[in-house]
Amino acid sequence: MASVAWIYGFNFWRNYLGLALQQIQLYLAWLDLPRCCRHRYHVGYLADYYKELKMNNIFSYSILVFMLSSVAIATPGSIEDEHCATLDTIPNVVTNDIKAGIEKHIEELSKANGGYFPISFEGKDMKLKLVRVHMEYLANLGPRRHFACVDLASEEGNVYDVDFFLSGDPGNMTVTETTVHKLNGRPFYLWREQEDGVWIHVDADEASRELLGVKEGDDQFEFTYQATLPLMTESAKMWIPIPSDDAFQTIVINRLEIPGKHEILLEEKFGNQILYVELEPEDSGKTMVLHFTVKRQEKTVHEDDTKPEAYLVAENMVPLNDTFKDIAEKALVGKNGGELVKARALYDYTIDSMKYAKYGIGWGNGNAEFACDSARGNCTDYHSYFIALCRSVKIPARFAIGAAVPSSRDDGGVNGYHCWAEFYAEGKWWPVDISEADKYTSLSTYYFGHNPANRVEFSRGRDLVVEPGPESGPINFLAYPLLEVGGVPVKVKPQFGFQRIVS
Repeated sequence: MASVAWIYGFNFWRNYLGLALQQIQLYLAWLDLPRCCRHRYHVGYLADYYKELKMNNIFSYSILVFMLSSVAIATPGSIEDEHCATLDTIPNVVTNDIKAGIEKHIEELSKANGGYFPISFEGKDMKLKLVRVHMEYLANLGPRRHFACVDLASEEGNVYDVDFFLSGDPGNMTVTETTVHKLNGRPFYLWREQEDGVWIHVDADEASRELLGVKEGDDQFEFTYQATLPLMTESAKMWIPIPSDDAFQTIVINRLEIPGKHEILLEEKFGNQILYVELEPEDSGKTMVLHFTVKRQEKTVHEDDTKPEAYLVAENMVPLNDTFKDIAEKALVGKNGGELVKARALYDYTIDSMKYAKYGIGWGNGNAEFACDSARGNCTDYHSYFIALCRSVKIPARFAIGAAVPSSRDDGGVNGYHCWAEFYAEGKWWPVDISEADKYTSLSTYYFGHNPANRVEFSRGRDLVVEPGPESGPINFLAYPLLEVGGVPVKVKPQFGFQRIVS
């Protein structure tokens, strides 16, 4: 009995001493707050906290009384403290303020340096021109602390992705740090968020697949596709992709907020769903929103019921001609084996001959001839070139487009559309993502036969035909809205956002 009583007594005092230490830690944390902010953690808050703990012993109450007394003494009678007033009056900053701040910085330095933005990189002084500001990456990091990411092009045609940190208020921002993040899409470092919320540099060669944009297995997220309609002086028509189910993704449409009259059309050749909208001038400036849930499996080598020979024919921007055939045959010299060996050789050739650079005119249309002649472009150009080379040597290949959702965070913006391709070999379809493989050489093997789970596919194929269709003819590919005002195409750039569903 004595030993039982001793154990009971020991546990009793151990528990209450532990609770007492928690109370003291809370008090010390409260003291560590700026005096002007302590009113937010007032007597009522502390009292409610201790009610929840249900501590009925005199020792706990003695500490509580001590803390409440300290609050009464230490909390100022007025919260109009000078420091608090400063915090409360810091101007609100929106992304357009940061955009204006970084553009002003680049413009001023360019004017002072003969029209070029100067930057030193790897021991070389470079002269660059502004290509674009990445609106999706502009961020307010805290009071008077901001982040911007900008593409700048050299005279040789190389595109540098440069990160800037800024300080200050709208109209009066100063750049405090400048680093070159990428060269022609290839990163020198990546950003990783730590548990404390601080973002740090990680060497690209040491980064995990998830940090490099790859989520294996499966993924599930809410996706928002929205855009603001431009000024329309006449009746207009618009075509928007609607993602559909397949063997690797399941789509649930949660909300369609679309002005004007609309209906969903079926594009028969590739099985796409397309939202057709009829608009009037009074719809100008209105916002359209598509919100859907995506369940996605990592796409791997697979079979389906499509006929491979249907993907050997020419398309408007992916022709079949002797130029592509000659290039493909030269790339295959010494490559002994079947279609899989040939496809890998053409995959590697495309990586070696192209660079990821989005500047000037011509890129972004998926024009295989442009890609061949300029040796640059974005994902549409890479994959159109690859598809043309494959088809020229009788390897069926096809195109798909959608969006790549970030894998290193669970919500926020998505950087526009992304596309990929598939080729047919050994009786199966092999997914490839050549532009991403070019950015991250450590993933070049992965992207030959895989498409990550953190994707959503909007549409498949090229030269899409629907009824009613655009006056401009078959749809080249469909990711962004295709708007025609009075029969004339007008660009509409949507914004994408996502929220990962974490189980």
